Amino acid sequence: MSLKHPALIKLLQMAYSAEKAAAYAYQGHANCVKKDEEKKAIKQIEIDEWNHRAEVLSVMKEYGIPISKYYEFRFEIIGKIICYSCYVIGWFMPFYFAGRLESGNVCEYFHIKHYFNELGVTKHNQLFYDMGIKEKEHEVYFYEQIKNHRLLPFFEKIFSWGAIKSLNDIDLKKNIPVSDANLYCKNKSYNSTSNT
Repeated sequence: MSLKHPALIKLLQMAYSAEKAAAYAYQGHANCVKKDEEKKAIKQIEIDEWNHRAEVLSVMKEYGIPISKYYEFRFEIIGKIICYSCYVIGWFMPFYFAGRLESGNVCEYFHIKHYFNELGVTKHNQLFYDMGIKEKEHEVYFYEQIKNHRLLPFFEKIFSWGAIKSLNDIDLKKNIPVSDANLYCKNKSYNSTSNT
């Protein structure tokens, strides 16, 4: 079966390549933190990103969607730049920008799910729901590390993510089932009740 949904195809290609960028970034991040528990947590998040990449690729193969050479090149460069920048930008910024990145990635997977559903395809619902929820868990982890940092209000004002603002409307405490997940990521204006 081929997909006649250009936005879905593009989002799958981008998600596949962006996971590589994220994984590279977390390699640098994990190497730069000093606490063993932080290293372990960030390494696990890196593993999660590689797993997501493999899962997205399996879906792409099912529908004959090619890997985008452009996205692969672009996101590899981005990932490596972020990886190496972790060695020079201190402790706070890698945690902050990782949290903001993960916040945006959450809806990426829910949008993929929505697009498949527009085509009447529901068999991937659980997969993309689980990946979106996992990205939310990553966001919450990074937020928890910096929530009391003095720079957070300043960065939130500039980059629109933190204690008050989020890039998604997922609330892990509500534990909404897959059957009701179409409620998520429909609106562009979110608040941070979902970060805590």
